[in-house]
Amino acid sequence: MLSKQDNETLCRVGPGTTMGEFMREYWIPALQSSELPGPDSDPVRVRLLGENLIAFRDTSGTVGLVDNYCPHRRASLFFGRNEESGLRCVYHGWKFDVSGNCVDMPSEPAESNFKDKVKLTAYPCAERNGVIWTYMGPRTDLPPLPELEPNMRPDREYTITTVLRECNWMQALEGDIDTSHLGFLHLGSADPNALVPGTVDYYTVNVRHPRYNVKEMDYGVMYAAYRPAEEDSYYWRFAQYLLPFYTMIPTGRLGLQVRVRAWVPVDDEHTMFWALSAPTPGAPAIRRTDRNGRVLGGSAGQMEYQPNTNDWHGRWRLAANSTNDYKIDREAQSKNEIFTGITGIHLQDQAVTESMGAISDRTRERLGTSDSMIIKSRRRAINAARSLQEGVPAPGVDNPEVYQVRSGDVVMKREVDWLEGTADLRKAFVDHPELIPAATS
Repeated sequence: MLSKQDNETLCRVGPGTTMGEFMREYWIPALQSSELPGPDSDPVRVRLLGENLIAFRDTSGTVGLVDNYCPHRRASLFFGRNEESGLRCVYHGWKFDVSGNCVDMPSEPAESNFKDKVKLTAYPCAERNGVIWTYMGPRTDLPPLPELEPNMRPDREYTITTVLRECNWMQALEGDIDTSHLGFLHLGSADPNALVPGTVDYYTVNVRHPRYNVKEMDYGVMYAAYRPAEEDSYYWRFAQYLLPFYTMIPTGRLGLQVRVRAWVPVDDEHTMFWALSAPTPGAPAIRRTDRNGRVLGGSAGQMEYQPNTNDWHGRWRLAANSTNDYKIDREAQSKNEIFTGITGIHLQDQAVTESMGAISDRTRERLGTSDSMIIKSRRRAINAARSLQEGVPAPGVDNPEVYQVRSGDVVMKREVDWLEGTADLRKAFVDHPELIPAATS
């Protein structure tokens, strides 16, 4: 269990906090490009790392992310006029460009140079494949964007999903690096005898207590969890925690899966979930039915959204949420049709992580051997954040190529070394066409 001090260090992300300053060393996914659909489109409220900001796209199409408050009288720039390459405060007409420069101050005499002395807090932005990234840190020479494969594959069909989660960022993230819950939360109602031998669900449900290898990496932490497959093989699930808030889950064939997820802190008690996926053409779909055709775990589920609103937590909220108990179906639960009674894997995860409270009290946890990845990842994040205060660079900021990794599952002979035997499969930007016919035969 974590001490109270360590839990505070891990969870608090506002300006001046240990973890907050650590995260500001990295580029951060701020919003989807589609949320600013064109030049001079409507401004958008964005809350990141506890700061209230306004995003806008100027006349040239350049994105700006600036302080919510006009430096004159502190009126909100959300109500500003987005026009002629700047955002103009409607209170007294002060106008700011995407770099935070005051380019017009009509409330002052024409001969005044006061506007040259006024600067609005503005964070640099960059766009890549539908994601608007921002850098909120102290560097004037900006670091490169992280080399996350799915965000760098415009040659493939590419999807972006974002969902607001009402809990702390690490609390939400930890579900992605906890493989043992798959056999309970998502597949608890599956009948082991009805599953198709040789499928990943068959291996998972028949042995619900995987064993773990957990290894610290230059980008974060990796686990390799294994269960018996056939008499001479193991079923392995590899997952990644990449500093500061990225994960790569093990759902999909190792070597073919190209996916990354981000758990971006909105503030201490809210997280924006991102899922970026660029599937390998021809890669097999994940089987989620038993031999009788019964859908397992309520399926992946289609996420239904509420309409976006303009409040600070108004973007990408699900219709099923804590106010309606995630639309739990007690009858489906009692009949063991869905173990949780909640439909959809993402929603099942959201329900349990939010049920812990906005910030879980980790001083009261009782962790076991199945939590080794979570223990190591928490410690890695805390140590990296504290090391930054001592002058040690944040991992991955200046060497973004460390993020060129993959996750996924694989069946291997028991005598194969788990680390050496998967080294090539875990490399990003490497094609493995030989896996596709084997996976679909």
